[in-house]
Amino acid sequence: MAHVSRLTGQVRSLLQARRVAALGTIAADGAALVSMVPFAIEPQRRCLVIHVSELAAHTRNLQASNRVSLLVMDAEVPGQPVHALPRVTFDGAASVPDRESEFWLACRAAYLERFPEAEMMTQLGDFKFVAIDVKGARQVAGFGAARSIDEDEIRLALGPD
Repeated sequence: MAHVSRLTGQVRSLLQARRVAALGTIAADGAALVSMVPFAIEPQRRCLVIHVSELAAHTRNLQASNRVSLLVMDAEVPGQPVHALPRVTFDGAASVPDRESEFWLACRAAYLERFPEAEMMTQLGDFKFVAIDVKGARQVAGFGAARSIDEDEIRLALGPD
């Protein structure tokens, strides 16, 4: 097993503790959109997985451009400064696995492990899994503690313990 640095371990912990993210997409006309999405981690391919409806604006945007940004942040604590909230913003490329393919089944398993209540939604024809292949990230570990993370380091954070 590869060595995981303290900061990369913090990214891993944040991803395990939080279940929703802000998804940034770009429309065909160049307009930006941010949406809230539940996410899971597919540990073998080390990608992030979301489950979206074809009716959603962010899904139409993903069809126009596969470039995405996903922000995961720690919860706000009353009385504590919000500027120091630990957070990580991922840059990635989105793809839709073929339904019932091995990759689709792996995405579905990872998603349902985290969100078992969504099982019924996976049967609906207008919903699809989207895999986000992370190319890099920007981590803020606290006030004044920020760094860029390359793809290899992100793969460590997304991999199994």
